[in-house]
Amino acid sequence: MTELPEAVDRLDDAIDEWWNRFRGRPVIDRMYYTASEAADFSVVWHALGVVQAIIEDDPMIAVRLSAALGIESALVNGPIKSMFKRSRPVQEADRPHNLRQPKTSSFPSGHASAAMVAAALLSRHTGGAAWYGAAAVVATSRIHVRIHHASDVAGGLVVGAALGAVARRMLD
Repeated sequence: MTELPEAVDRLDDAIDEWWNRFRGRPVIDRMYYTASEAADFSVVWHALGVVQAIIEDDPMIAVRLSAALGIESALVNGPIKSMFKRSRPVQEADRPHNLRQPKTSSFPSGHASAAMVAAALLSRHTGGAAWYGAAAVVATSRIHVRIHHASDVAGGLVVGAALGAVARRMLD
């Protein structure tokens, strides 16, 4: 297993400290906790794929998205996460909303990687900026709720962007 350098931990601590200005605000907390929970097991992305498939009258949109998300999950939560030994951020106080605490390595963020794969595929049809905006909310929600460090999210975004690009190439 690989450990990330101490400089990464220091940067993550600085970002977490900076992010505290957004925590404890009911509207922001609700948005980020809801986004984080809705993206557990990529449920929100599968649902949006079904909606887009219905609107476009093309069920293969949902099938392709679900297949790509399954492959992403298998890779990220299997061999990629197992390469790293990264503990999750410490949450000292109770979270304002219930949230599932994953048991796997913190690096990279599976929520961030899945969000990028979903945005890459959903944006093939409509509204690229909106899909990537939704992906950004889901990805940063993991920092807000203190389930991932910022570098975990950055790593997940990079992995997800690469996997999303491969998926788009294979499906075009």
